[in-house]
Amino acid sequence: MKSYQHIASLLLRLALATGFLSAVASRLGLWGQQSSGWGKFLQYTAQVNSFAPQKLVPSLAVASTILETLLGILLLLGFKTSLAAISAMILTLLFALTMTYSFGLKEPLDYSVFTFSAAAFLLATMPPSKWSMDQYFTK
Repeated sequence: MKSYQHIASLLLRLALATGFLSAVASRLGLWGQQSSGWGKFLQYTAQVNSFAPQKLVPSLAVASTILETLLGILLLLGFKTSLAAISAMILTLLFALTMTYSFGLKEPLDYSVFTFSAAAFLLATMPPSKWSMDQYFTK
């Protein structure tokens, strides 16, 4: 892998990881007054998943929070990067599609959810970076 590809891979991993982890931090109130909080996240989850039964909303919120935390950590560390990136691509593509269904196409485009998904897919196609835990397990 050329040196600039190592940098690109690292930057993609960090951008995706911080995107996930910042969103989780916000819903858990870790950003202080800038946080959305769990209550608002539950409301947003219900709006995005407008087709889902109301009883399912808390489970969807918890599941997405767990997945986003796990994927964020894996991407930050560069561990199981390809699997984490494919999983991130699927999760964000599903998010983009549910946003499109519930709000129309403008919302996921404005929030770059399709771009996030495509970036995760791109990362999944890249070989392990020298700045990742994966690099040590592929030798």
